[in-house]
Order: sequence, then structure tokens, then C-alpha cells
Amino acid sequence: MSGPQGQVAMTRRTSRDIRRANRFEVVRHIYATGPASRQEIAAESGLSFATVATVVSELLDFGVLRESSLEDSGGGRPRARLAVNPRRGWLIGVDIAETYVQVELLDLALTVTASVKEALHPEDNQPGAVVDHIVAGIDAVIGQAGIPRADVVGVGVSLPGQVDRAGGVSVFAPNFSWQAVPFIDLLRARVDLPLHLDNPLKASTVAELWFGAGRRADDIVVLTIGTGVGAGIAIGGSLIRGVTNCAGEWGHTAIVLDGRLCRCGNRGCVEAYVGAPAIMAQLRDLAPGSRLLHPEDQDLTLTELAAALGDGDEVADAVIDETARYLGVGIANLINTLNPAIIVLGGWVCERIGPWLLPAARATAARHTFDRTLAATSIELSTFTGNPVSRGAATFALEGFLAELGVPSRHDPSRPVASARR
Repeated sequence: MSGPQGQVAMTRRTSRDIRRANRFEVVRHIYATGPASRQEIAAESGLSFATVATVVSELLDFGVLRESSLEDSGGGRPRARLAVNPRRGWLIGVDIAETYVQVELLDLALTVTASVKEALHPEDNQPGAVVDHIVAGIDAVIGQAGIPRADVVGVGVSLPGQVDRAGGVSVFAPNFSWQAVPFIDLLRARVDLPLHLDNPLKASTVAELWFGAGRRADDIVVLTIGTGVGAGIAIGGSLIRGVTNCAGEWGHTAIVLDGRLCRCGNRGCVEAYVGAPAIMAQLRDLAPGSRLLHPEDQDLTLTELAAALGDGDEVADAVIDETARYLGVGIANLINTLNPAIIVLGGWVCERIGPWLLPAARATAARHTFDRTLAATSIELSTFTGNPVSRGAATFALEGFLAELGVPSRHDPSRPVASARR
């Protein structure tokens, strides 16, 4: 709860918070490793066996988990291996980017079942128009899958910029010129499903943590480079949000004093040197008449830049060298500050030019970090299959669903289900 002048009240964790966290940790372990016994979950999660047994019993009763098989315990009763019951309910993940809206339907095992993607043009990026895209996308994926709408247990929405997730408010979305937009209220007027709001930094980091690079390490930073730029941070396997959910605004840290004007209104931000508009500006400065430059189309420009890099084009090489120089310094700052095990480069810009950008950025980072720290950090491109943002957004809906199990509500996720026990 916010107080005067943006102060944030500190709250203690309640027993409900602890129960919710324990449920999430048990389910996360099963997603990460596949079917597991209670003993394995306790050993890997750090929770006591008694806590794991209690949580598993609850989740079996709610139909979230099922006993997938039995294994020999080396004497005594066989151990049951536990898996997520994919048909217990359905989740929807929504990725609102600067240039598109993607809506995906996932089963409870977070497997994508249906997906739609629509272009988002600058004239369409007002709140009402974005809500229209989401509503149409939700209707489309439910229709594609042929499932009852009542079986959808949550919708997670990723919105660029600073987000008040508890209040459902877009605090500041510089690329849309939004401020203090009550986005979830607008969406709730059209969508009668449980809704959860966050931003792509958090969503992509959760996706990497559960299904990507984070399965190899607990301390990771996920860089999202597109029209906007940001960093999602997980330490000790937990997402770092900060006191106002604004941790990770790395794209708006100053890298050049009194440098280029950024769209946030400040000067010298990382985003002003590394994001897609910045790359296009560098191309325009180096070769104003370049055939690669399409001023109104970021995606086409970056696609043709990638093709030119493959052909050894000198102008394209110069653009990459300049971009990588700033990116490498920004990465070095993260390494020196956070000492992560892995830094993952993702986002649609990296999908286009990442193979050329990464080596030069690594070399620059090496010149600005301590040898021992750098040696402990892997800097790599994301290998995530599919859209990490929509999948991460669906994970936020899953978190909300698990938290509300057993709590009577209009959207009752605890409705009776057939027992999942053997």
C-alpha cells in the first residue's frame, strides 16, 4: 500500500503468504525437473518433508497434481512420483509489445495449446484499442481449443513499462506515452476472468527461470532488447521486484552523461543506444541513404540489417560494433553490481542480430569487469522456444490460481474435481 509522496508501507508475511509460497515452490520444482517424489522435492527445494507432504496432499485434493507412477523405494511402500495435471484448468498469457499483441492459451502444465498474434500499429496503442486486441485474442484462442470459458483459471497480462501489479495500473509506459492508466479495470469491464498484470522484464525472467537458462543456475539476469530495453533479475531462484515493482529498469540507467535523448525524457540511457530505434538512428547517421533503412518499420530494418551482416556489409558491421560497444558496457555494469551466473540476451532484436551482437558485446564487457567475476558469468543468447513473455505471463496467472485455491470467490478455482490420486 502506497503512502504519502510514493512511500510504500512494509508488510509482514502472513501464514497465507507462506502457504502460497510453499505451493508455488513445490509446483515450480515439478515443472523444472519433471515428475518427482515427495522426498526429492523436499531435498531440492529446502522445504521440510512434512511441509512438502502437506502441500502435496492439498494439491492432489484440488486436482492440480496427480500421481503419475510408482517407484521402488528400496524397501517399504513404493514412492509415488508426482506430476502436474495438465487438464485441471487453462491459463492465458498475453504479451503486449510495442508492435504486436500475442495471446496464448496454455494447459496447467504450461504447454501452449492455441495462439494468436496481431500487429499493433502506433495509431492502435491507446488503452481502449489494446483492450480490444486482448479481448479478441482471448475469444480466438478459447475458440481454437474448443474449451469451456469457465475452465480458464487465470489470465496473465504483460504490459511494457512500470506496472503496479497489485493495483493493476500501468504507471508509466514511455513507448505508449501512458501514465497512470487503470488497465486491469479497463480489461475487467470486458473480460470476466481472474486477471494478473506485470511487465515483460518480469515475465521473460520467470520463463527463463522455470524453463530456460535458469534451470542451470539460480542467479540470472535476462536482458530484453526490442523497441524498449530492460533487465529481469532473479537471485537465489527468486524474482527481484523491488519495493515498487520497478527493479530491472536497466534500460533507463545512464550510460553517457548528457547523451542522446531517450524516449523516457532523460538523456544518455542504455535504451537510447541499444534499443531498436537507437540502432536505426545509428544506421541513419552512418549511411543516411542506406537501402537497409526503413524509417517506419523497425522489424523490416532489423531483418535486412541481419541479412546484410550475413553478407559482410561494412555499414552493417559498423552499426553492430557501435551498438555492441554500449551494450557491452551496460552488461559489465550488471556483472559488477550483481555477480550473476548467467546473463541471457533475449527480445526480438536479439532474435534478428544477436549472433553478431553477442561476441562484440562480450569483448567490451571483458574490458570493464574483473577477470574473476567475468569468468564466473556466462553471457549467452536465449534459446527459449516460443514466446517467453506470454509464457511468463501465464505463470503469473498460475501463481494467482495457486494462491486462491481454497478461497471461495466468484471465480472459484477450488470447485470439486475428480480425485487425482491413484
